[in-house]
Amino acid sequence: MEVFDDYVKAGIARLSLRWGRQLGAIEVAVEDVPQSDGAPWEDGVVLGRAFPASHGLPARIVLYRRPIEYRSEGGSVGVAVLDVLVEELAHLLGRSPTEIDPGYGHP
Repeated sequence: MEVFDDYVKAGIARLSLRWGRQLGAIEVAVEDVPQSDGAPWEDGVVLGRAFPASHGLPARIVLYRRPIEYRSEGGSVGVAVLDVLVEELAHLLGRSPTEIDPGYGHP
């Protein structure tokens, strides 16, 4: 679990270089698994979710540790964590993942 958190911190640090101001206003959390099934528009296994700011709460990105680890068996968990962070930040900012991180999708 500690190693996963280190991957999250490294991903945040990488994205902060380019998106520091916007990312600084977003809380990032890790949960073991989603607390509910995916919504109809969420295809497959939910790896993360983005929640826009509302009712005085800041925007949040939640990463789901177990699904990410399961999906990245044989691969790099660190790359998977970064990709999910990029996808969720792109969702919150209304941008494409490659605009958030030009290295998105490339190990």
